[in-house]
Parts: sequence; C-alpha cells; structure tokens
Amino acid sequence: MKKLLWVVVLAVMGFTWVFTLSAWAAYPEKAVTVICPWGAGGGTDRLARFLADELSKKFGQPFTVVNKTGGGGAVGHAAGAYAPPDGYTITIVTLELATMHWMGLTDLTYEAFDYIAQVNEDAAGVTVKADAPWKNLKELLDDIKANPGKLLFSGVAAGGIWDLARIGMLHAAGLPVDSVKWIPSTTGAAQALTELLGGHVHVVTCSLAEAAPYIKSGQARALAVMADERLPAFPDVPTLKELGINWSAGTWRGVGVPKGTPAEIKKKLEDAIIEIANSEAFKKFMETNGFGIKVRRGEEFRKFVEEQDKAWKTVLELGGYLKK
Repeated sequence: MKKLLWVVVLAVMGFTWVFTLSAWAAYPEKAVTVICPWGAGGGTDRLARFLADELSKKFGQPFTVVNKTGGGGAVGHAAGAYAPPDGYTITIVTLELATMHWMGLTDLTYEAFDYIAQVNEDAAGVTVKADAPWKNLKELLDDIKANPGKLLFSGVAAGGIWDLARIGMLHAAGLPVDSVKWIPSTTGAAQALTELLGGHVHVVTCSLAEAAPYIKSGQARALAVMADERLPAFPDVPTLKELGINWSAGTWRGVGVPKGTPAEIKKKLEDAIIEIANSEAFKKFMETNGFGIKVRRGEEFRKFVEEQDKAWKTVLELGGYLKK
C-alpha cells in the first residue's frame, strides 16, 4: 500500500509540474495591463503605448495601457507593485521610484518590483537662451560663483529630477547648491523652457530632447550635458566630465513586474522587450520622440535601480529635501 501511495503522489506531483510548465509556456492567455504612472500624452505614456502595441503583436494578446496618476508617480507605481504577481500586470517604472519614498510621498521602494528591462535614459542638459552672455559652461559657473543668488534656474517642480540634476552639478563643481535660485515649474520642462525664452529664468536643466526644438530653431543654446558620453543627437555639446566636473544625471524608464512573478514569465517578457528595444521600429520611435536609448536586462536593471536609490538620497540631502 505504501509503495502504491508514493506512486500516486508522484503521479499527482508530476501532473501538477507539467500543468504549471504548460501554463507558463502559454503565457499570456489573456489581456495584460500595462500601468503608466504618468498622464496620457506625456513621454512615459507614449513609450508605454509603443511597447504595449509591440508586445500585443508579439504575443497575440492585448497589452492595454492604463494611466494611474497622482502622488508624484506613487499611485501608479503602487498599483503595479501590489498587483497579483502573475504576469498580467506590468508597469512602466521611472526614476521617481528611487526618489519618492525618500521624500515621504510613499512607503513603496524599488524592492517591491522585479525588473524586466530598462529601455530609456535621458541625460539632463544645461540650456540657456541663445543670446545669453555665457558662451560655455565655465563662464556660467564663474558668474554663479561671483554672484551667488543672482541666477534663476528652472526645469521641474522642486525636488524633481531636473532640480536634483542641478543640485548634483553645482555640488560636483564645488559650488553651494543654494548659489542659484530654483524656480519650480509645476508642469515640467515645457513651462520652464517657455519661461527661459521669455527671459523670466536664466537657465533650464532638463533633457536636451525636451529642449531640442528650441536649440534647433536657434532660440536656445545647450552649454553641456550630464551624460557619460556625448549624445549622438547633440555631438557638439560637451559632457560635464569632459569639462572636469564628475557628475552625470538624468531620467530613465523601464519595465517592472510585482515581486514574486514566476521566473519563466519574466524571462518571456524580458526576451520580448529586449527584442523590441533592438528593433529598427523602436529606434525610429525613440529618435522621433527625442528619447535616448539605454538597454539593461533584468538583473542589471535591478542593480542600477538599487544604485540610483542610494545616489538620489544623497542628492536630496544636499538639496535640503531630507534630513541627514
């Protein structure tokens, strides 16, 4: 009897194992929700919809974008992180995942997600009006040093990524982070650039992709970019590191799933997204939208986000947004 019982148990276990593998192999068998933590029409939303369309074609099931906004990205990220870990909810995770919990906007941290792939990175730039008196970054920094508190910077809300990029740049250049005044832009870089052209602020730190229309039209000039290497779209704009300032910063986007999602499902999603990210269609889409391409696979992406979490805490402290 005992021998027969073990055979039955093993048979049942074997059936379950085969069934589970079959379920994973068939994934997805129904529609998948793609959570975008930011509003419709924005850069993250456009990227989310492109990826969703491509994943729908690849898997033969609908990947439907749902915008869950609010809380500086906290609402959407939380909705994605706390969804069932079955592969039927994926999230476009953004840099704010590494900053918003430090600022008290949420208890959610990067550890709530498993990471599929990073597909985008946009470095911050230093942009001034075309007729500004500074012809290069050194002249700008010299002016700041000689006249602390005179110049007005903008780009995003206080504590947002372009503000933090500005803080890190000044610190790396040996200047007090309060040696310029930050003018918050409630609607982001678009508003800040309008203020720049109107002469209401002196410098905007935002991605060069966002400033590109004004740079190309001759209304604005980029003095530097906070990237490790020069950007292909702006080959004449030097990096801070070339200028002796050891600082790089920018925003990024990728795909995450709830912690505990089965490895086989994560692998299918990772392979699909990496294939999309290497496609000509993706490269054309990113170029058209002015987005930078940076691809990191799941584990590399997770380590990158962990590093970002630590790095931005330090910058938030420098800016006075956190107590040390």
